Amino acid sequence: MQEEASYICDACGEEIVIPIDVSQGADQEYVEDCPVCCHPNVIHVHVGRDGVADIQAEAE
Repeated sequence: MQEEASYICDACGEEIVIPIDVSQGADQEYVEDCPVCCHPNVIHVHVGRDGVADIQAEAE
């Protein structure tokens, strides 16, 4: 099971590593502020049956 994944902040271009919480379901969507520039990003997480997470982020 994958415990972490990363995305690129739309505003500053930094790679941000986030934990994967499978207890929240296989498909998740939430807003998280970039820890570098504080820009809000909408995070989309999909955890496949194989436990591999697909992460996509977009500006809020």
